[in-house]
Amino acid sequence: MHQLSLPPHALRGLRALLNGFSQIFLLSHAGCGLLVVLAILIGAPQLLGGALLGGFSSTLTAQRRGCPQADIDAGLYGYNGILLGLLVSLKFSWSPLLPLLIIFGAGLSSLILAPWMRCMRQRQWLPAFTFPFVALSWLLVYLAQPLQLQLPSDPVTAAHSLDWLASLLALLRGLGQVIFLDQPMAGLCLWLGLLLADRRAALWALLGSAAGLSLALQQGWEQHSALAGLYGYNATLTAIALNQVHRQPWAPLLGIVLALLLQPGFGALGLPPLTMPFILACWLIQASRRVLHQAAIDCTPVRRD
Repeated sequence: MHQLSLPPHALRGLRALLNGFSQIFLLSHAGCGLLVVLAILIGAPQLLGGALLGGFSSTLTAQRRGCPQADIDAGLYGYNGILLGLLVSLKFSWSPLLPLLIIFGAGLSSLILAPWMRCMRQRQWLPAFTFPFVALSWLLVYLAQPLQLQLPSDPVTAAHSLDWLASLLALLRGLGQVIFLDQPMAGLCLWLGLLLADRRAALWALLGSAAGLSLALQQGWEQHSALAGLYGYNATLTAIALNQVHRQPWAPLLGIVLALLLQPGFGALGLPPLTMPFILACWLIQASRRVLHQAAIDCTPVRRD
């Protein structure tokens, strides 16, 4: 019997796409990416088509533009497109315009990311993280009415009581909300993916989600939103990102606090926060560290022999 096998280029493309799913959590691991796909199938299977279309479009654009193949293989040109595909599929009712918006937006995210990454490596710019996704999502929300995009009716969500089980499920929802999922089983699948790829990242992800839930309840923020994980996902991403570049625990902990304090401000501006609090918190920590490092160098006395 002949075994079914994919051509090498197709296998490489599939691995890059799966790495793109894992890069949503700042990891490059095909197994983790596969579990992210499984989490979407568990939590909101209707969003998977948009996610795959976004990831494929952003990756193909990067290939056509001659971006470094190592970056493409690592999934660095996939995750912004995947997030855009998820958001568009979630926020707008189906119309023939939706796939075109996903393809165009995902491709544009790679065109934004490519020069940013060059400047990051050559001029020490701060990482882009999910900024292309956030900026393009805000633009889409602004253009929704002119483009006559219909918003789907909001599903009725059950109220969550505050007890130990609800708190535990809220931690998993905090992970799931990174990709717009509020099903605890989807969050558990994501956590298993993180555990498979990086145990430290899995630990910090839970700590970030727990910190978001705790602070929200302590500050008297909306309990339903807190138990739905809406205050956990930015803290989760911040904890994972800062843990990767700072081995001292103070940086992820401070970043978690900053992300949580920044998040309510976007509501006051009339903007969905998406992952912008995570981005700003990481930028503030990393920029401050650079300034302090440069100040220490400037203050170091010069020896004169």
